Amino acid sequence: MGVVNVTPDSFSDGGRFLDPDLAVKHGRVLAAEGADLVDVGGESTRPGAVRPSADEELHRVVPVVERLAAEGIAVSVDTMRAEVAAAAVGVGAVLVNDVSGGLADDDMLATVARLPTAYVLMHWRAHSKTMQRHTHYTDVVTDVAVELAAQLEAAVAAGVDRSRIALDPGIGFSKTADQNWAVLSGLGQLHDLGLPLLVAASRKRFLGILLAGQDDEPRPPTMRDDATTATSALAAAAGVWCIRSHSVRATLDAVAVATRWAAS
Repeated sequence: MGVVNVTPDSFSDGGRFLDPDLAVKHGRVLAAEGADLVDVGGESTRPGAVRPSADEELHRVVPVVERLAAEGIAVSVDTMRAEVAAAAVGVGAVLVNDVSGGLADDDMLATVARLPTAYVLMHWRAHSKTMQRHTHYTDVVTDVAVELAAQLEAAVAAGVDRSRIALDPGIGFSKTADQNWAVLSGLGQLHDLGLPLLVAASRKRFLGILLAGQDDEPRPPTMRDDATTATSALAAAAGVWCIRSHSVRATLDAVAVATRWAAS
């Protein structure tokens, strides 16, 4: 899954693809590099981010989704809003990637139940502005599994068929750096939930912290691609269904190596 952030403030590339023409061009590049899905989002979910209005998110996302889908590119929409999900699917999106797992918008699960698309449901505790205040866990892997299971059952109760759902453990959301590593190491336990897993660790701060220089400043996001590639290889070896990445070609190379290694 390649990333297209149509935002002014995403942590990795905020502003680079706010122009719809540039966003579409970048989506084409990701698809040409081999992305199975191009994930278009109009709201930054970096820690502390302020939400755009629904109208602004629609204005950012829908034209880009429509143009990419019209070219035969499989597009997912990265949104927590039911109306954005519905509008994007209406112009060709094939998957709704909801980082709130149905908790941010009371209408989302019922809307997804009516849509003919797949749904990625992420572990979520709070909006970006406050999420890093919600990092207390008794055991982070067990607690994430329990909370994801509750979100999953809410989705099924709302009418979303289990066969259409994949789960995302929410790397970087309401988790410290150490907790992110624990979740990645515990992917096997999350497989016990019985659904495909998506991992979205690309360029995130916990990688920057790991690679901090002598001044203890995290390495900048655009200099975290090698670490992202290594994380992607390990996630593939752990059997995840999908890896969300800003650097598609390098990620696919890493996955190919990990897959071939496991088959030997």
